[in-house]
Amino acid sequence: MNMIVAVDKNWAIGYKNDLLVRIPADQRFFRNETINKAVIMGRKTLESFPGGKPLKQRLNVVITSNPNYQVKDAVVVHSIEEALEAVKDFKSEDIYVIGGASIYEQMLPLCDVAHVTKIDYSYMADTYFPNLDQRPDWVMTNDSEEQTYHDLIYTFCRYERRKN
Repeated sequence: MNMIVAVDKNWAIGYKNDLLVRIPADQRFFRNETINKAVIMGRKTLESFPGGKPLKQRLNVVITSNPNYQVKDAVVVHSIEEALEAVKDFKSEDIYVIGGASIYEQMLPLCDVAHVTKIDYSYMADTYFPNLDQRPDWVMTNDSEEQTYHDLIYTFCRYERRKN
């Protein structure tokens, strides 16, 4: 299973239930990676999308503790186990965990690959992704040339769980 995320210098991912920044190339990368695949997210992540609507051309699995929560064109579940059951017909490499922080934290042990867009800037933030550089079981296996968007510098990085 995969994770996909954009982080700043401090591994921050959000502020007040919104992305820190929108970089068109990063959004294209996200779309290209996840199109026609399964995405697993928390309720707040779904609600942060335009109109609070699920992503098109993907199986959207939304984890929430609210037993009455419903959303059109998404599968609503109430646990990690139910989310995994909802995506069981997909190959592991076609499943992407897309946030937020609590879902990333809970799903990290189940994932083998993390696609991390690293932004060379520190934002005001209240939500963070686990710092994979400080985790001995994760290693960066690939990174792109530096990219720029206005005055921001960023790289696309691929992390993989170390094989024992």
